[in-house]
Amino acid sequence: RDLILTSKPVASTMGRSIAALLGCISAFSSAAFVPATVAPRRSCDAAAAERTCAQRGAVLSMVMAADERMSISMPGSMTRDERLRSRYGGFAFEPEGGWSDEESGFSYEEMAASISSMVSYTRGDTCTGTVLGFEPNGALIEIGVKSSAYCTLQEAALVKPNKPEEVFEIGSSYEFQIVSREDENGQLFLSRRRLLSDAAWESVQALMSDDKTVEATVAAVNRGGAMLTVQGLRAFLPGSHYLPGQNPPENLVGATLNVKFLDVDKENNRLVVSHRKAMVDQKIKNLAVGSVLAGVVTAVKPYGAFIDVGGMSGLLHISQISCDHISDVGSILPVGKQIKCMVISQDKGKGRVALSTKTLEIEPGDMLKNQEKVFEEAEDTAAKYQERLDAERKAREEAAQDVIFGLGSVFSDAPLAGEASAAPADGAAADEPLPFES
Repeated sequence: RDLILTSKPVASTMGRSIAALLGCISAFSSAAFVPATVAPRRSCDAAAAERTCAQRGAVLSMVMAADERMSISMPGSMTRDERLRSRYGGFAFEPEGGWSDEESGFSYEEMAASISSMVSYTRGDTCTGTVLGFEPNGALIEIGVKSSAYCTLQEAALVKPNKPEEVFEIGSSYEFQIVSREDENGQLFLSRRRLLSDAAWESVQALMSDDKTVEATVAAVNRGGAMLTVQGLRAFLPGSHYLPGQNPPENLVGATLNVKFLDVDKENNRLVVSHRKAMVDQKIKNLAVGSVLAGVVTAVKPYGAFIDVGGMSGLLHISQISCDHISDVGSILPVGKQIKCMVISQDKGKGRVALSTKTLEIEPGDMLKNQEKVFEEAEDTAAKYQERLDAERKAREEAAQDVIFGLGSVFSDAPLAGEASAAPADGAAADEPLPFES
């Protein structure tokens, strides 16, 4: 195809060399690639093409700058500016219709003043930006500088979204942190994740100080425990803090657990949580004396057995196992045995619970003779035991009231000792003559 170039006369040696080179290329292409049979038509084709370009008004002339000479500061190597001038410095763009002599409405001084008034940021600064548009891997943000900034998906949120639309809305303003210097295009890179991370660490620190229970989502499960997402942060749940005697199963991924914080260390990026502690605190709040709980024997000691009741460990003292004497706790309650027991006392502040099976015995010694019967009728026995306790407490209150009323009547009927002794004394004094009467 024909390449039509319009060039102005050049005065420099470089311009003459380029013009000669263009002439050689044109002659060579005409002789080598154009058949002789179509040579007479070439001028017609060129004229037609030139007329077509003129009609469309899209004539672009690359004009060689005659007065500007190429100079190199250090022979053998070129700087970036010299390399760019060697490529593009000898050409100038001429718009359609040529350059207009009319004023543009502003001067270079006004443009420089407007540029100097722009805000400048450095790495680490915080700014407010407005979302201009979305790209496949991030979003364009307007922060008031000469070029729009860019926020990647990785830095858009604490958890990387699949699309920027999931965390941003066009036209909305957000807080960002500058994470880079300006590149060759004057563009800055922003991060919202770092600001959200600082706020999340402050939030979990406050939650741990207040001993609050929060919800967490299971992200992965391994042999040591599970990885959770809490307040947008990654947290570790040890297997021993899931449930007593259990490790988190694989099907737990995606589920929501109530957890409490065990360790919050922002400097080392360590966050440890416990599901068992949250369950124990929740259970002990709803626990009442007299409740019957199902549990499993987890440990046996000479002084009693430790029972796990729904993630909470309670002590079943040897004196509370049966009314009969017990010499070996392990022979009565081996480890792993499932039992039922009643809460007889609790300390919510320390998380301690005292249990008893003696109160569930229908007949004294049933825990040694027939444990199954004790556990089957545990709820009924506990209800009767509670009724008996209520009756005894009511009887004690009535007896105490009778004693108080009796003492009150005794003290109200008896004369005061001072009054009894004062009466004869006053009479004797009346019979005696006064000293001044004699």
